[in-house]
Amino acid sequence: MNEQERADRHEIRKIVDDYALFADRVDNESLAGLFAPDGVLRIFERGNPEPVRQRIGRGEIAEAIKGLSRYDVTLHVVSNHYVEIEGDVATGESYCRASHIRPVEGGAPEARENYIMNIRYLDEFIRTTEGWRISKRELQVEFTEVSPIL
Repeated sequence: MNEQERADRHEIRKIVDDYALFADRVDNESLAGLFAPDGVLRIFERGNPEPVRQRIGRGEIAEAIKGLSRYDVTLHVVSNHYVEIEGDVATGESYCRASHIRPVEGGAPEARENYIMNIRYLDEFIRTTEGWRISKRELQVEFTEVSPIL
């Protein structure tokens, strides 16, 4: 691996990690800035070949991320990151276990539960004048779990 490929891999991995960080902070503008100006975020549920939601462009993506503020806290843990780089484009796949702490529906006011999404991100990246950016992210929810918070 040459020095340029090493630098490219590092920058792309930083984008993947920053996405999780900015999601947890509900820093929608910074998260949207990880995408190319015309970048696409598509959300899929297991077994459904069509996205349940799609956002195109930084403005729509930033607005969508604001929705994470409905949770008390989120924690996105990213692992198993793979990337293939060919010139100024790259493809990647990452796994994520995302915890979303929320009130228990119909429960006591203080009752909370952890809604866990097990996610596979399928990404396309492009080198821009701003550096590497996400051109398309397909967020595939593989399965979910709900656990009580004790």
